[in-house]
Amino acid sequence: MNGIARFSVAAGLNAERALLQRVCDGLFDCQLLLWRPTGQALVMPGSFERRPGFALASQRCAVQGWPILLRDTGGEPVPQSPAVLNIALACALPIEDEAGKRIVIAYERLLDPLALWLAEHGLRAGVGAVPGAFCDGRYNLTLEGRKLAGTAQRWRRSRDGRPAVLAHAAVLMDDWREPMADIVNRFYHACASDLRCAADSHLALGERLPGAWSEAESLSDRYQRVLAWQGLELGARPLPSPATGTVAGPPSPVL
Repeated sequence: MNGIARFSVAAGLNAERALLQRVCDGLFDCQLLLWRPTGQALVMPGSFERRPGFALASQRCAVQGWPILLRDTGGEPVPQSPAVLNIALACALPIEDEAGKRIVIAYERLLDPLALWLAEHGLRAGVGAVPGAFCDGRYNLTLEGRKLAGTAQRWRRSRDGRPAVLAHAAVLMDDWREPMADIVNRFYHACASDLRCAADSHLALGERLPGAWSEAESLSDRYQRVLAWQGLELGARPLPSPATGTVAGPPSPVL
């Protein structure tokens, strides 16, 4: 898909599920979706529904304009809003890929194009955990040691037996750091959790790149080119037989 689609948060989550399903069904080997929410919600793993205090926390968040939605991946609560650019990359991998490296390879394919695009704009990205960030993780994309984007993966098996992955990044584009951290902390408080996050652990791209949304319109082209270096063609139909092994690409600039 070219450009950045606009969806409600619920519709965007469903669009990502459909993206992975098309790859699993053998319609495509690799597909990309960039989307921006038209509204806001607090998105968290389905397992949170079983936590003590969830019903009360859900009601309180909804009253404050942050309805809770459940996702298929793990982790912690993540605020979605019009300040966020979502990047979803679904791929079927060669069955001969080394199983122990699949997670890292999937994150490289997701983050390398983004890191190179940022470098073109004079911004040096890193990868790693950021203390105090909401939904902190080992594969955060960072700027200046602060969290710019969170990442996640969802794994399934394609119809022809190959592993299929949806790798997802949520990039904070506009400075909604304070209200986002606040709603996550309010949710934790309502659930009697001691976890807390800090707005200063995050950085919005727009704080360092003027016109970030306009610039991001070129991201799909950057993904097309970088993935081609790695032997993947966006929108390509599956080959009659799975390729043997991964195609060597340039070293990852961030992992």
